[in-house]
Amino acid sequence: MQESEVARQAAASLSAHWRNGKHLEQLPMGLRPRNRKEGYAIQSWWTHELGQDIAGWKIAATSAAGQRHIGVSGPLAGPVFAGKMLSDGAGISLAGNRMCVAEGEFVFMMGQTLPFQSKPYTREEVLAAVSAIHPGIEIPNSRFLNFEDAGEAQLIADCACSHQMVLGAAATDIGAIDGLINLPVQASVNDGRQFTGSGANVLGDPIIALCWLANELRENQLALKQGQFVTTGSCVAPIPVAPGQRVSMDFGWVGSISASFIE
Repeated sequence: MQESEVARQAAASLSAHWRNGKHLEQLPMGLRPRNRKEGYAIQSWWTHELGQDIAGWKIAATSAAGQRHIGVSGPLAGPVFAGKMLSDGAGISLAGNRMCVAEGEFVFMMGQTLPFQSKPYTREEVLAAVSAIHPGIEIPNSRFLNFEDAGEAQLIADCACSHQMVLGAAATDIGAIDGLINLPVQASVNDGRQFTGSGANVLGDPIIALCWLANELRENQLALKQGQFVTTGSCVAPIPVAPGQRVSMDFGWVGSISASFIE
């Protein structure tokens, strides 16, 4: 079987499990990726299998603790699909979600395409392509029963645990974008829990995470397109959520956002 057909079948299996709210232990050996490159090859077939455009890109495992938790060597990139986008204040079903966490993230909207090129993109080049910044809440999920044991190649094939994304309104001014590293982030749940974090929890700086994503796509001969976004990883520890709970996030000058959870 050709490599492209193996990748397509693996993507078909994973995406079917997602559509049906099901989970699997592992991909069959004949379809299982052996490295990050093969994981991204599988990932690239998801748009075909789902029939959905890529609205943006997410980064998983942006902290050392997160990387240890799922046994990966570094961050992972994955697409966020248009059919999984939600607006501020949305009510979100947790049916079939084994992770059941909410993550507060800085989201960069791209005003220009960063096409494939042979040399890495610089910080200046990436920031020049950003048109806006938004607050966001990611609700990840995996198609694997035990995502902690799947390994980075399979997790990349699984779109880096991509699931649902709540996108808030764009900030009115992005002049302070270089200061995100020190920007406090506050989160609260209607059961009284409070959480704090900052931009420094995202690879040391959300802009570093943004640049990493742009160059991770570049290395895999992919473009970060105009109109797509990059959500850069959780600024606070992932917040466990259950039906009946509401999470609110305050990102200072970037804005506020909330989401409620149902069965």
